[in-house]
Amino acid sequence: MTTADKVVEAALGALDLDTKARLLAGQDMWTLPAVPEIGLASLVMSDGPVGVRGVRWTPDDPSVTLPSPTALAATWDPELARRAGRLLAQEARRKGVHVLLAPTVNLHRSPLGGRHFEAYSEDPYLTGAIGTGYVRGVQEGGVAATVKHFVANDAETDRFTVDNVIAPRPLRELYLAPFEAIVRDARPWGVMAAYNRVNGVTMTEHRRLQTEVLRGEWGFDGFTVSDWFAARSTTGALRGGLDVAMPGPRTVYGEALAAAVRAGELDEGLVDAAVRNVLRLAARVGALEGAPSGAAAPETPAADAPTSDAPTSGPATSEAPAPAGTHQPPEPLDGEALAREIARRSFVLVRNEHDVLPLDPGPGPAPGPAPGPAPAPGRRIALIGAAARDARVLGGGSAHVFPTRTVSPLDGLTAALPDGAALTYAVGAEPSDEPAPAGPGFALRAVCRDASGAVLADTPLPTGEIKWIGDNGLPAGATHATLHSVEITGTFTPRDSGAHCFGTRGIGAFTLTVAGRTLYDGVQEMGTESDLFEAFIGTPMERGTVILAEGVPVEVSLRHTLDHDRPMPVPAVVHSLLHRPPLRDPDELITEAAEAARAADTAVVVVATTERVESEGFDRTDLRLPGRQDDLVRAVAAANPRTVVVVNAGAPVEMPWRDDVAAVLLSWFPGQEGGAALADVLLGADEPGGRLPTTWPAALADAPVTRVAPEHGELPYSEGVFIGYRAWDRSGATPAYPFGHGLGYTTWEYDSLEVTPTTARVTVRNTGTRPGREVVQLYVAPRADLVERPARWLAGFATVEAEPGGCADAEIRLAPRLFDIWDEPKGTWTTVPGVYDIHVGRSLTDLRRRVTLELD
Repeated sequence: MTTADKVVEAALGALDLDTKARLLAGQDMWTLPAVPEIGLASLVMSDGPVGVRGVRWTPDDPSVTLPSPTALAATWDPELARRAGRLLAQEARRKGVHVLLAPTVNLHRSPLGGRHFEAYSEDPYLTGAIGTGYVRGVQEGGVAATVKHFVANDAETDRFTVDNVIAPRPLRELYLAPFEAIVRDARPWGVMAAYNRVNGVTMTEHRRLQTEVLRGEWGFDGFTVSDWFAARSTTGALRGGLDVAMPGPRTVYGEALAAAVRAGELDEGLVDAAVRNVLRLAARVGALEGAPSGAAAPETPAADAPTSDAPTSGPATSEAPAPAGTHQPPEPLDGEALAREIARRSFVLVRNEHDVLPLDPGPGPAPGPAPGPAPAPGRRIALIGAAARDARVLGGGSAHVFPTRTVSPLDGLTAALPDGAALTYAVGAEPSDEPAPAGPGFALRAVCRDASGAVLADTPLPTGEIKWIGDNGLPAGATHATLHSVEITGTFTPRDSGAHCFGTRGIGAFTLTVAGRTLYDGVQEMGTESDLFEAFIGTPMERGTVILAEGVPVEVSLRHTLDHDRPMPVPAVVHSLLHRPPLRDPDELITEAAEAARAADTAVVVVATTERVESEGFDRTDLRLPGRQDDLVRAVAAANPRTVVVVNAGAPVEMPWRDDVAAVLLSWFPGQEGGAALADVLLGADEPGGRLPTTWPAALADAPVTRVAPEHGELPYSEGVFIGYRAWDRSGATPAYPFGHGLGYTTWEYDSLEVTPTTARVTVRNTGTRPGREVVQLYVAPRADLVERPARWLAGFATVEAEPGGCADAEIRLAPRLFDIWDEPKGTWTTVPGVYDIHVGRSLTDLRRRVTLELD
């Protein structure tokens, strides 16, 4: 027994039943209770995955904000994911957080999934590899990672009640596979149980999956926690293997759990087992006195970890992980620099006709090293699109944090272009006509008052959003018991003259005043949204317009009076002051943009989704860009043949104009440094390093798996093992861009491929004029099959670098169980003998070399 085990057992033995039951229930929204008598500090949890929110979800406590998980997966680089995890551990320690509620490793089963930006890929192996790197990085910093949502939370529609009906084989080969890989290779300290049911059993009570598979078969020794409000039964959850029910103080554990044990409904041994897991977690994160924190990380890469050896370009990109046992914090990471690096490494260039990218930046050096011929002077760039000025850098819902800063494409290009280059800007088209949280031009603060009107707290607000959840989330001096009203107040200085719309979002009583006019004084009731998150946050509501003059400040105020009698799942103050600038004629805006494009050498159009399109709590109904953005791109492309389109979306969108423009660059939700990274890539300081982690359809109608809505409470996964590119291959339809696709600024030849049943060695050569990075991808295809299987699937990958004319070698360990299927009758993995082709190339459909293996 280790020292940590002895400390855990001693602490467990000193607890009575009531304290043990209390330890398994949140004491509030984000924390578990402290027990000073045994040296146990309060464990603090926080949402991720792109930043660390902390217990205060508020813009006055910002977070370094990294690119979205789809962007991280597009790098195809587990080591970069590991560095991202290290940064987030650094942020967590800064905010006093022990447990990061990330990563999300559910799959992109259908392109309509509303929360796909928060998950990695349609492929389970790529998902597992990126998730492994992320978890290792977080836990090397002494912070627990919580892999979620276990399992099959692949869509948002009716997620609290849906029963996802999945046959054993796809459940094992697809949906459980990323969790299994991360448990095996990264040893996570936490797993979160999902809202949904799987084959009739809600996941918080799923003994078969939580206890027999996760703990029994895979050897998971961390703690399991419910998704927030997911636990529904005291006896069912504990018997099913759920350790912690969140949030508190009202949960199915705590007093209800102690009472169930005393009534003989539950064995206290089950309580002890769950508490032991919580105490082990506390020991690992340094919250239990006397226990050495941490747990040893694997000393060498796992058998399936992608590695590379690039002798002409420096060290390999996937070194062996360092031990995590002592948790001496690694050298501090520069959050802005890493966010910028991940963003540019994630951008996927899917089209680049006549090498329109990188752009010629005009006289003077481009930012950073830019090999190649000197640019010609006098370049004129027209930057177009609402999202070019007001960038969307992250997804909505529980993944949302408040960035420390936001660099828009307009900011980034303005800063990067040399003197003499001309940059013009036009809005072109608004992606939404809904009011959004007050932002540019507003100078706001929040004033908290008690029932007598006395000020309890007065705090700055960088935006018009307030999301104060739990007493810890309130500004110092205020408590939910004493708080009577909150006033968002300050000034607004318009950047455009005209009719400005103001509104509210939230539930309860509001009084909205702008420039001395009361626009609204009433009560907003809870809507009919089926999703708890949507109902809790509320729907944006327009309350009135005021004619304002550009540059002339006016007073604004939104007073919210709390209703303490209104039933709420947790004490919270959640509402927003909304604003929309004057609406102009859409055709006029598009005409202006086309004229700007016609006068420029190159037009760069940034198109985007909105939080009403991609967010937690609902799925998408189509893949179209909102507003008139498609019309905008067509008009600009007609005016300028050198049109570059930047797609600011976390998941696939339809691009009906894609063959009419010179270049298409996918920027995902690029994080706070997205605009700076975009300038790096557009101007050639760096190449776009991303490859598609998910197939990009030309049209929703072509996608082979689209259903996300249950019928009579059930959603059958009737496609079996055929999702993503596996399903595209089977259907015969052609997507806009295949899995793994992505262009750089140089060219590559694949010189050799050698394969054994466990490894592959690939030599690639940079045949272009610039240094470059290549993602070497391996796929396996059975020559013939006695069982139904995909035509091919990802076998391994590695990232290598080489100078012009140089070669790089990639040593790739093939994925575990590459030739196996889950044998449903036997309930085990079975190797399928036969002849297999191993292909290597640049994407699923750009394969350069092949060798054949025969398995007996």
